[in-house]
Amino acid sequence: MTRHRELGVRIVAAAVLIPVVLALVWLGGWWFAALLVLVGGLMAREWCTIVHGGSRVQLALHLLAVLAATLVSARYGSAAALACIALIWLAAAVHVSMARQRHGFWVFAGVPYVALPLVGLMSLRADPGYGLLAVAWLFVVVWSADTAAYAAGRGIGGPKLAPSISPNKTWAGMGGAAAGAALAGGIAGWLADLPWLAPVVVIAAVIGVVEQLGDLFESLLKRRHGVKDSGAVIPGHGGMLDRVDGLVAASLLAVLVGASNSGGHNAGAGLLAW
Repeated sequence: MTRHRELGVRIVAAAVLIPVVLALVWLGGWWFAALLVLVGGLMAREWCTIVHGGSRVQLALHLLAVLAATLVSARYGSAAALACIALIWLAAAVHVSMARQRHGFWVFAGVPYVALPLVGLMSLRADPGYGLLAVAWLFVVVWSADTAAYAAGRGIGGPKLAPSISPNKTWAGMGGAAAGAALAGGIAGWLADLPWLAPVVVIAAVIGVVEQLGDLFESLLKRRHGVKDSGAVIPGHGGMLDRVDGLVAASLLAVLVGASNSGGHNAGAGLLAW
């Protein structure tokens, strides 16, 4: 596939998928949970294929963690979901040991990597006052950071960020991600008439940097296991892990900021209302 054709496929796929995703975010509730079940299920399958050699037991446990993160969160809240995920994580670790699989960081990281960002997104969306705005704002910031990083990296170039992990990433791309995220987050906050934009812009910039670090983490996963793409589920975009690597890290930061600022309640308001 030529570069121009690949870019065209990516644009068409994004044009189709982004409105669907935003519609499900807007609907919220079980619709949003269903979206996250689909995304998390694909993440779990790709992770288990790459790290666990396609183990059916590990896939079943990772899928259980996805269901706990979404459906248990929707029905019983984040605390219950986290308790379930902890038990599933323990079971996955025991299975790794019993199967005499080669130990190391990656074989134990899958359950939290797949499940915890889903809990974070469910927690943000569950905020009765700011849930819809918080998740939509986060998605816009992450998408803008990714786009700006690509544009700055291609247009400016310069020193490589982590050549041993991802040869194409540059410090210019990292700066572009922070600037693009800050600009998008500030504009979105202004359009939403948020009470104080300065902290929102700063948080957006930090999310832009963290989004790029999440991308690097997933690149390290693939490099360590000798794969180019995590899958081929989205035309022109690779696998689901390839598409949500930045969002995984960004959603964790967003919910931590929101929960900290709100005293553990209404994370969406804590993220945006300062």
